[in-house]
Amino acid sequence: MKPSRGRHNRLSRPRRPSAADTHHAPADRPDPLARLIEKYGDGRDVCRADSGRVWVTGAEAAREVMGNRRQWYVETSDFFHTRHGVFGPRSAQIEIGRAARVLLQRQLAARRHELAALVESRLAPLSRWPDAGNLLVFEHLDDVLLCRAAPASLRDAVVGVVHRAVLAGARQRHSALSRRHFRRAVMRALAEEIAARRTAGPGEGPGEPRDLLDVVVAGGGRTTDPGTLAEVYLSFLFATVGSVGFALGWAVYLAGTHPRPAEHAPRWVVREALRLWPVAWLFTRTPHVAHELAGVPVGTGDAVDVCTLLVHRDPGQWDRPHAYLPGRWESPPPEPAFLPFGYGPHSCTGAAVALELLEDLIRIITCDWHLSVTAEGIAPQLGPALAPPRFTAELGTRVPAGEGR
Repeated sequence: MKPSRGRHNRLSRPRRPSAADTHHAPADRPDPLARLIEKYGDGRDVCRADSGRVWVTGAEAAREVMGNRRQWYVETSDFFHTRHGVFGPRSAQIEIGRAARVLLQRQLAARRHELAALVESRLAPLSRWPDAGNLLVFEHLDDVLLCRAAPASLRDAVVGVVHRAVLAGARQRHSALSRRHFRRAVMRALAEEIAARRTAGPGEGPGEPRDLLDVVVAGGGRTTDPGTLAEVYLSFLFATVGSVGFALGWAVYLAGTHPRPAEHAPRWVVREALRLWPVAWLFTRTPHVAHELAGVPVGTGDAVDVCTLLVHRDPGQWDRPHAYLPGRWESPPPEPAFLPFGYGPHSCTGAAVALELLEDLIRIITCDWHLSVTAEGIAPQLGPALAPPRFTAELGTRVPAGEGR
């Protein structure tokens, strides 16, 4: 499940494939990812693209790069990027990640009983995706993203961020000038709230964070620039509403365009969706020593792109790698070839929480309802994260309790 600097999803920083990466594709294949798969998805572990960038498409090489055990690459984070570099120190990253995970787990447990009603009220009988998935996740997690005690103006600003920047294609609906003005207003509102919370201290009880902004304020300390902390908070917003929402969209899209979705365990559906279409599909690393990676020389001036989209379709690791086969997860494939949340010390700390929420929602959508999907296209929406094509989902006659499980 990475946007441009200053706008971050939880996972990676995707780079659009350049024309040089994909120009040999047939003229009737306009989708750049389809061309990418065709050109580089042939089982090679590492290759050098026409653009000069190094593409990593094999599982072993991907783990080598992202695990960075040999310290060949500049240590970085796929989440804590800001306009001024990587937020740190590492201890603060770890503390923020741990506290955020605990808070989200607590929220999911407290509101799990609301999910069925939320699905019925927001998705039945018809819903337009992928926006419907993002907005559903946002509504379910609204209190943990920003507590009810936060100023109404700030809550309105956060809603605005979702609609203007998180939803697929949202940025293109606003001019560059409008986006700059809006961003300044959001950053100002967040900085003011961060300053107020630093003065007031923790909210409900000894050290108990009320929302993810409390988590960021506590973990960032009192000397970190409020603007930097505001960007870290926005990373959480993109990670939850954006990345988790798009992952939900892919799972619904794939389940609804294939027969008998209720026959597949929700766990299988979610993992197969993440395998075929990982929302965070490209992780970039910068070498700081020259070395050789799977036989390919890599220099300090190179950019190394770990493409999980291709790792997840490696014919040496997966049977029928381009096919949607949820049943393959009944006997789980080798973990080294499945990296939807990254790998190594900077892998997503919220992976287990995201999977839990996705499985709960897919269980309701595919087991409690008759799901069908009408797609407007087949090409993914390639933006800050990999979003599914636009489609309409129909939840038909509700299945009697226990009958569809």
